[in-house]
Amino acid sequence: MKKALLALLVLISVQQAWAQTAQTETLFSKKSGSTKFGAYGVPAANLTSIGGNFAVMTGGYGGIFINKKWMFGAGAYSLVNNITSTYAPSATPGLKQYLNFWYTGLAVEYTHNTDQLIHWTAGALVGGGAVARRNKETFNLDDNEYKYHTYDRSGLFVAEPFANIELNVTSYLRLDLGATYRFVQGSNTPNISNGDLSMASFHFGIKAGKF
Repeated sequence: MKKALLALLVLISVQQAWAQTAQTETLFSKKSGSTKFGAYGVPAANLTSIGGNFAVMTGGYGGIFINKKWMFGAGAYSLVNNITSTYAPSATPGLKQYLNFWYTGLAVEYTHNTDQLIHWTAGALVGGGAVARRNKETFNLDDNEYKYHTYDRSGLFVAEPFANIELNVTSYLRLDLGATYRFVQGSNTPNISNGDLSMASFHFGIKAGKF
């Protein structure tokens, strides 16, 4: 992760040397003019670690983009791969357990020299979420659908600052690569500490909208 952060800083330094342009530089479409108000959304994946286990958090963020600099909106992420959890007495004996983890909140992002082909962004998502244990999904005959039960649920405070390098692919599409740090407080779930949930992530996102 240190190497990734160092590479990110080097790329930021390189793009700062590029001259600013009055129109948007893109790989595959014509330059577009300036706009004071826009909006975008970012479907994203964060590759991280939870309790020493590889974890994939998917979700994203988006909102209103003002003066080609500031985005104000909201975002959310949830754990999508199965991470085996330590057994808890409150769960049904004999059932294999997994972590259940998600969070959502308000998001803000600053974009530096948005019209340049390659530029950087920085921001944060601040809000709340929950962590729990869950069993494997089983088919419920009464409801005619798959369900799982959760145990030892804890409400959480989550703050996640991030920084990205961004590439303008077209006037309406951009690619993000970067890093985040997820700061978590409030876990009372046995054997799942705040430290287990707080960790750096590698971020990949596809940004689409009016810039």
